[in-house]
Amino acid sequence: MKEIKITEFEHVKIGNAQNMEAGTGCTVLLFEDGTPAGLDVRGGGPASRESELLKPMAAAEAIHAILLSGGSAFGLNAAGGVMKYLEERGIGFDVGITKVPLVCQSCLFDLGVGDFRVRPDENMGYEACVHAEEGNYQDGVVGAGTGCTVGKLHGMEFSMKSGIGSYAVQTGDLKVGAIVAVNALGDVFDWQSGKKLAGLLDKEKKQFLNSEEELYKSYEAVENRFVENTTIGAILTNGAFTKAQLGKLAGMAHDGLARAIRPIHTTADGDSIYAVSVGTVKADQDMVGTLAAQVMAEAIKRAVLSAGAAYGFPAAGDMKK
Repeated sequence: MKEIKITEFEHVKIGNAQNMEAGTGCTVLLFEDGTPAGLDVRGGGPASRESELLKPMAAAEAIHAILLSGGSAFGLNAAGGVMKYLEERGIGFDVGITKVPLVCQSCLFDLGVGDFRVRPDENMGYEACVHAEEGNYQDGVVGAGTGCTVGKLHGMEFSMKSGIGSYAVQTGDLKVGAIVAVNALGDVFDWQSGKKLAGLLDKEKKQFLNSEEELYKSYEAVENRFVENTTIGAILTNGAFTKAQLGKLAGMAHDGLARAIRPIHTTADGDSIYAVSVGTVKADQDMVGTLAAQVMAEAIKRAVLSAGAAYGFPAAGDMKK
């Protein structure tokens, strides 16, 4: 098994767009030929668009884009730019008089990072598509990762910077990869060594606190728990799978979140993972699903390690070894 770049998948183009001053952005995955996809939502506070299309009983067998975005529900407007871009190129579901692009989207909450009045909009969504054509995708504090932070159990003041990350592997003809914007309530760990990489800080902001242990200090119900969270991402594979099978793969990929983020899937998160088939390689569903969890865990690690300090939040590289 060898590592490959997330951009080495056929039939998909990935691009970022962001407003660095405002601290928000979006990342688009374009499937101009249309491709089957599935979705599994585990968090308690998702913001999404066209997610019903991905249910097995829905008529649509293919989608044309996935948009990962900041801006919370306001960021849903960015999908309009993706639709415009695809419509201009005659890409979409043929309804006779025109073609309607099928664009799925998930948003994360980054309004507390930069200027909350600026969110991903139609122009930014369109810009991300242009960048996807240029093939300039990169990890870090860019795209949907621009406003990402982690370790927010005690509020933004004690959290750390995160970003968007990716990781992919190839074994034989089969490719499996993950891309993820990590904006979690919990702490982030190296899934292999168990070392904490980023998360909740103490009052001096020099040492880590353990978010799970802090959570266990009181069992009294908390109303309006800090909700500026959500980890959103996608699994890419050139394995040939149906929409129903891809929904299961997306669910298995959530195991990667559980390996790398603790706590995870809380009511204050909106964790959502897509799975997309962009090829025709015959592969075992359980093998690919298990591998999907692994590449997702590694992509989460890289999302944290590729992020530098920004907007007043320290990054993993700032912590004492």
